[in-house]
Amino acid sequence: MNDLRLALGQINTTVGDIAGNTRAMLDWIERARTEGADVVAFPELAVIGYPPEDLLYRPDLLRRNIAARDEIVAASKGMIVVFGYADAPDDIYNAAAVACDGSLAGVYHKEFLPNYGVFDENRYFQAGDARSVFAIDGVVIGVNICEDSWYPGGPADHQALVGGAHVIINISASPYHAGKIGARDRMIATRAADNDAVVALVNLVGGQDELVFDGGSVIYDEAGQIRARGKQFEEDLVIADISLDAIFGYRLRDPRRRKEKYSATLRGEEVPR
Repeated sequence: MNDLRLALGQINTTVGDIAGNTRAMLDWIERARTEGADVVAFPELAVIGYPPEDLLYRPDLLRRNIAARDEIVAASKGMIVVFGYADAPDDIYNAAAVACDGSLAGVYHKEFLPNYGVFDENRYFQAGDARSVFAIDGVVIGVNICEDSWYPGGPADHQALVGGAHVIINISASPYHAGKIGARDRMIATRAADNDAVVALVNLVGGQDELVFDGGSVIYDEAGQIRARGKQFEEDLVIADISLDAIFGYRLRDPRRRKEKYSATLRGEEVPR
């Protein structure tokens, strides 16, 4: 695969409405399929809604949320679907499922759990510790969740440099406040330019209690230039065509990346694939 059509499903979810959120994602998967998308991604905790707070302490709700995950995975025939849900193998994790052609390719657990301002994720979630990537038909995709991409040297950098990810997908539930859009855009553009990788952020839209989610999902190319942007404050399907040859060529001309990759190899750093 030399080219990749990437779609971001910027949807409005409802906290606790697992059935409704699942129906919405199944519908948007079909929209993305109609548009010829190879990959479609949905926001953070899209299955159960954000923020779920004390609903996470209900085992029955967690089980329903995981059953919904499996239903969405089964709908991924012929494409890759990335979406957020609450994983609960032995504790509760803010998770991203990566589905491929009807099967669960893997799960990523959010590493950086925000606990400031409106966020209280340390109360509910265990932090992940595996910065895995997914290799499908020659395409290497790194997946991380919201806060994970806000830190230099965090999962996005590791997935691109050590894991070789061509595309980084960040699924997010990033609340709106004055100045947030510019800061978020600069952060995503920096991750893309620093790693010679396409970086996409799919953001939630809608509201929950005092929180407002503005959407504004973005896709930045390997040079840190904007390729596509979603609408604000309404649902949208954001699509961009990605050239893997362009990413590879850009990396060949970047001696900085070559040296950083060699240093990571000497340190024995690894990324599960």
